[in-house]
Amino acid sequence: MSQVQPGCLWVVATPIGNRDDLSARAVETLRGVAVIAAEDTRHSRPLLLHHNIATPLLALHEHNEREAVDAIVRRLLGGESVALISDAGTPLVSDPGFRLVRAARAAGIRCIPVPGACAAIAALSVAGLPSDRFVFEGFLPPKAAARQARLRELAGEARTLIFYESSHRVAESLADMRDAFGAPREAVLARELTKLFETVLGEPLGELAARVAADPDQQRGECVILVAGRGEEADARLAEGQRVFAILREELPPAKAAKLAAAISGAPRKALYQG
Repeated sequence: MSQVQPGCLWVVATPIGNRDDLSARAVETLRGVAVIAAEDTRHSRPLLLHHNIATPLLALHEHNEREAVDAIVRRLLGGESVALISDAGTPLVSDPGFRLVRAARAAGIRCIPVPGACAAIAALSVAGLPSDRFVFEGFLPPKAAARQARLRELAGEARTLIFYESSHRVAESLADMRDAFGAPREAVLARELTKLFETVLGEPLGELAARVAADPDQQRGECVILVAGRGEEADARLAEGQRVFAILREELPPAKAAKLAAAISGAPRKALYQG
């Protein structure tokens, strides 16, 4: 017999690739609710069929979320149980659902998490980078200027940085990270996690950016990029770079002085030029 409580919103994590990563509790919940709100019903249906889940689906995505929320909340207030799922992983983590959860809580509806896969956490668990403190940045801006500006703002972040990136921008983003954080900064590309072509590459940003740019296979699928935070070694490089830049600046134009100081010290050129 289902243990799903009526009138509750169940926020259910689904697999990020391997369909068998759906937990037994998630299966029971999805079978027991009255309806499942899915980001893309066509994408979610094969997963549900794989686990013999016949619960009706309704669409809840970024284009209809505002309109759909009111109807779902009314159903919840009427005593129906509803599950929220995204295309992959934990809902609301770079996926729709925030407005629904917020509206449900405001209406006094109990929201219950059913934990499971999350690409950011899965990638962090195998990256070999410090995991005691980290920051999730989600997707960077798609336009180069805005992306580069955001990365410059993050250059001094001491925590491990986690990004999601689309396959057609991953090479550009890694190159921008190399320029913003410095080529020696440790980084990891975790691609197609839990899927057939799963790859986890860990190298300094300069080498990783070059490797991905040269290999079209590493520019496919779902990508998570992790970058080590700025540590004492990076501080020392920046301090040395600033010292060298100050000397060269006496004889050279700022742009050329920054380029040479960066090559000598390993500090990010843009950090020296702006500093």
